[in-house]
This record gives sequence, C-alpha cells and structure tokens, in this order.
Amino acid sequence: MSITKAIIPVAGWGTRRLPITKAIEKCMLPIGNRPIVDYVVYDCIVAGIRDIYFVISEESTQVQAYYGENAKLHAYLAANQREDLLRLIAPLPGVTFHYVRQPNNGKYGTAVPVGLVAPLLQPGESVAVLMGDDFVYNADGSSEVARLMAATPENGNALLSAAIDPAVVSNYGVLALDEQGNYAHIVDRPTPEAAPSSTINISKYVMNYDLIKAAESYTSADMTGEYHMTEVMNQYVSSGGSVKVVPIEGQYLDGGSVGGWLHANNLIVNGR
Repeated sequence: MSITKAIIPVAGWGTRRLPITKAIEKCMLPIGNRPIVDYVVYDCIVAGIRDIYFVISEESTQVQAYYGENAKLHAYLAANQREDLLRLIAPLPGVTFHYVRQPNNGKYGTAVPVGLVAPLLQPGESVAVLMGDDFVYNADGSSEVARLMAATPENGNALLSAAIDPAVVSNYGVLALDEQGNYAHIVDRPTPEAAPSSTINISKYVMNYDLIKAAESYTSADMTGEYHMTEVMNQYVSSGGSVKVVPIEGQYLDGGSVGGWLHANNLIVNGR
C-alpha cells in the first residue's frame, strides 16, 4: 500500500516526565544525540513518506526549530571550518513538514490530532498515524512503518502491535483479537488475570479516509473526558469495518517513562 503522508501527534504537557518537560517538550527528549520523535520521522522517511503533519501544542517551538534551518549555526560552523558537521543540521531533503496547533485547553486524547488534520486530507487518502514519544527500533535501519504499510490491505486499516511480558500488561492498552487475528477491541490497563492477551497497542497506525473522517466526526461532538482513538476503532469495527493487527519485528521503545527512556538510551547508545 502506497502512503506518502503521516500524522505525528506531539502536543501535550508531558506530565509523566515533569519537571524536565517544563522546559523540554517530551518528544524532544534525547535518545543519544537525537530527539525521540526523530526516530519516528526517519522510520517514516525510509517508508517513503514525504509529508509529515506534526500536531503541536500552542506554544511549541522546539520541533520547528529542530527540523527548520538555523542560518546562524550554519554560518558559525562554516566560519570555523566545521563543514563536516553541516550535514547534521541540514533540513531533510524531499520532506515537507506541516504544523497543526492543538489548543492547550481544548479537547484532548489520541483521536483529537487525527480529527484536526482530517480537513487537510483528500477523499480516498490513507495516512500513517504515529505517536511521537515512542518508536520501534531496528538495528539494521529497516522501517517498521514500511512493513506496516506493506501488510495493510488496499484502502484498509492496520496497527502495529508488540508482545510484552504478561506481568506488566496493566501499564498498557491490551488487544483482544477476533478469529482472524484482527482488532476486536482494546482493554485499557487490565490486571494480568483480566487481560485478553499479552499483545499491546503501540499507537502506530495506517488509517483509511473513512476511519480518519470517523475520528473527525467523533471529536467534533462535545463530551466530558478524553477522546480515544481506540473508541473510534471500536465503533468502526462494530459497524463492519476491519483493522488488521501487524506484529512488530523490531524492539518497542517507550520514551514516555523514565525507565523506558533510560532503556532506550542504553540500547541505542551502548548497544545493550
């Protein structure tokens, strides 16, 4: 399946990582010398995606600064004979970044960014949707997004899943599968005894236009609490739609928690 656009939600206060996220946006926390979100972006680029829609907070500047030009830094490096470093700060060729602002005090939840970008898409388009504070790491540089796209039926929907230790399922949204191995529903943070499986949703999707518009319709309604993308999928599947579940081949790394962030750095920096 050919897809050229991706939505990467990175808005929010990052409260799980306070106090550091008071000054540094959660998606910009470093894994080695690169921010978490850059691993997501590069996975998309290897998969052939050329338009990336960041959904950012109202006051966000750090993502734009990282992916934009820095003329003063460029001039400094050139003047000090450090041309070898210019490739590290050059804008990514052939990729267009779009920035959609999500109100700080407005609706929130994983479905909201999809709803905000929906009006910018064309009927019939499918997109990749990938949260910006976790990623799948492949030491060989291969793309998990590319595998997801290849496994998605034409004009269909799919999500990446990861198998984890059953003892820690209470930290995640756990997938219940139908007889064909497709998405049936999700159980949020179940006890190990109540979990339908040890397979978790890692919020990496391919969505067709129908599912995207369903998210837009869902988030346009007024309700109390969080707008979950999984609720949109529950409604979509109950109405006859299908979402394929694709197991990852790489290693799932979550930068949203201190422990997950340290583990990701140890793996990538130290090769552990």
